[in-house]
Parts: sequence; structure tokens; C-alpha cells
Amino acid sequence: MPAAPRHHANPRQLALQCLQRWEEGGIFAETLIQKSAQGLNSADRALLQAIVLGTLRHLRRLEHILHTLRGRRPTQAEPRRLLLCGLCQLIVLHMPGYAVVNEMVNLAPPRVRGLVNGVLRQAIRRAAEWEAELGQLPPGVRYSMPDWLVERWLARWGEPECCALLESMSRPAAVCVRTNTLKPLPAIPADWLPVPGAPGWYKLTGSGLPLEAIHAGQVYVADPSTRYSLELLAPRAGERVLDTCAAPGGKSAGILSATRGECSLLATDAEAHRLPTLRENLLRAGAAQARVEQHDWTHPCPEAWRGAFDAVLVDAPCSNSGVFGRRVDARWRLTPKELKKLCRTQLTILQHALQALRPGGRLVYSTCSIEEEEDRGIVQELLNRHPELELEREILALPHREQADGAYAALLRLPSRQATSTHSS
Repeated sequence: MPAAPRHHANPRQLALQCLQRWEEGGIFAETLIQKSAQGLNSADRALLQAIVLGTLRHLRRLEHILHTLRGRRPTQAEPRRLLLCGLCQLIVLHMPGYAVVNEMVNLAPPRVRGLVNGVLRQAIRRAAEWEAELGQLPPGVRYSMPDWLVERWLARWGEPECCALLESMSRPAAVCVRTNTLKPLPAIPADWLPVPGAPGWYKLTGSGLPLEAIHAGQVYVADPSTRYSLELLAPRAGERVLDTCAAPGGKSAGILSATRGECSLLATDAEAHRLPTLRENLLRAGAAQARVEQHDWTHPCPEAWRGAFDAVLVDAPCSNSGVFGRRVDARWRLTPKELKKLCRTQLTILQHALQALRPGGRLVYSTCSIEEEEDRGIVQELLNRHPELELEREILALPHREQADGAYAALLRLPSRQATSTHSS
């Protein structure tokens, strides 16, 4: 049975609960928000999301303000969450001060209400100070990014471009949709803005999600940066296409839309619990003929699939560094050690997926990462191990240049047997 609506649930209290669960680890903030928002009206749902994502997006700056207000005195976990939530509402969301203070004090246990009241009222009095100091803060604090990532990006792109990148990730990401040729919309709403250079993509502006069109499979919510992997793959009618890491199905649906449903698509995913959502999304998109199967591509390609596909898409699990503006908590989970582990996994998946490609076929490797090790580094290592492969094209999309998510995509081609034998002779 569906959960009973929680008409009197306090979105600020739910935000505190989400942040506590997030601190305990293992669950993305988006998942926590989605579960907590069940039964809320649209205004309360929006407030819950704004507080949780705003707190995590600006975490280091809010912690800096809290430390300044507390005189560097330690703050225990529960009042710390209360104060960070309150500071987010005051400093980031610019909500009325008296309302924020009253709400957060009421949510606080009696023993810390005086602390919450005093710190938040002091924050209001010093609001001009926080605004004035912003440009003087170190980039990692100003833009709330781990220092090790800031140092990497400074070394790679220099200070002006690095700061532009960080600034773009400090803003809420735009919501865009891709239309579906299999289920065309009768008309494009007037407040949908076409995405330049991306036919069929639109940016939503203030009218909310088009739930009816989404449920009907007429549009799919996705960022325009995801189009690059599909453009490089260029699936054609009559081809056999494999999407290796397919759930929840956005790129699989895009493949079918690009071919008007006239390709033979196999969509796989490593996790069995994700397959029902993948099937549902493909059916909704009008792709009843697509096959969905479970396979973990850290293991070799099944014998029946070897050399069987004209085109293979490997949208590999990655650091998400290109989508920190959207998946705001991923920056706090990533470590240098985790990055190295991801690179090993990506190369393994890519080598096994290559086994599914027929001679003369093409493979697209894509990530939502902007880290060189996960992108060109992986491709170069694959080329070193398989010199018969040809790198035809690659794209690195940076968020501040694209005004969208960051992404990488590379097109690789396996020569035909005839070309390979000629080369060998």
C-alpha cells in the first residue's frame, strides 16, 4: 500500500533528517529527498529540496561562517545540522530572518535552543560581512569544493577558467528534456527554450516538470551534455546496438528515438534491482522490442554476444565530477583513492565490452566526468592494449563552457577483418 500522505510534515524537519542520513553515508541526497518528499505538497517539496541541496552545495562556505560565529568552538552534530540548515536559508536562500530563526529554534531540542537562536540572530546582523568577504575566500571555501579537486583543476586549466568552472557548479542545474520521435508532442510549449545546437532538446523555464508528457513517454528528462555520446554513436536503422550500462534507460531511449525504433537494441545493467525501471522507461518510450538483460561488464562478454554488435555504448560508472552542479553531494564522497579504483573498473568494462563489437563496428566510451584519468587516460590505455583500434573523435564538454553538465565521449572503431589482415601483411 502507498504511504499515507503526511499533510503536517515539516519540510525543515525532514531536511534535517535527510542531512543526518546523508552524513551516515551510503545514500545519495537525491534519493533521500525523493523518499522524504512523499506526501508533501509542491511548495513543501520544493523547500525540502532547496534546503538539503543548498546546504550540501554550499557546505564549506556555511561551515566557514559557522566557525566564525562560534569563535572556532566545536559544535556537536545535532546543533551543527540545525545551524547549517538555518544558515543555508539565511545566506543562500535569502529567506526572511525572523521566520527562519523561529522555525529552527522550534525544531531544536530545549538544551540547544539558546545556542541556535543566538548564532542565527548574529548571522542576520552580520549578513553584509558574509557578502563582502566572499571574493576574498580561498576557492575551495568560496565555491564549496574539496581542496584536492580545486588544486587539480587549477593546475590543468589555470585560475580564471577553474573559477568559472567552480562558479558554474555552485548554481542549481537547469532542467532540460529531450523529445521522442517515437511519441512526438502535438506542440512544444511556448515557455520551453530550445537548447542551441541540440535539436529536440529544450530547457524548462518555471512551469515545472511536464509530468503528463514524461509519463506518456513523449519526453525524457536529461541534460543536453548526454547527447554527445549518442551523436558519436550515430545509431542507424537495421543495426544491432548494445548499451552496456543502460539503467535507468535515458541513452537507450535516445538510441531508439534516433533510429525511430528501427534498430535491434540490447540494454544491459549490472544490478538486477535496476532492470524493472529500465524496462519500464523503455516501454514508456515506445520501445517494446528492446531486450533488457542483466550482465556485469566487469566480467567477460557472454559467448553469444561476442562480435555480434554494430555499435556499442559504454556509459561507464564514474566520479560524476562533470555533474557536481546537479549531484551536489558527489563532491564530498569522491577521494583520490576512489578515483583510481573507478579507473580500473572503467578499463575492465571497456575491454570486455569491446569483445561484443563486430569487425568494422564502432564503440563509444562516455562518462559524466571531466577528470583526464577517467576520460582520455582510459581511452589511451585501451589503444595501447589494442593498437588495432582507431580513435576517430572525442569530445570534452565543460559545464561553464556548455552552460550544462560536463561530459566526455570518444568514438573508437574496430577495423574490418580485411583491413586488419592487410595491415598485418
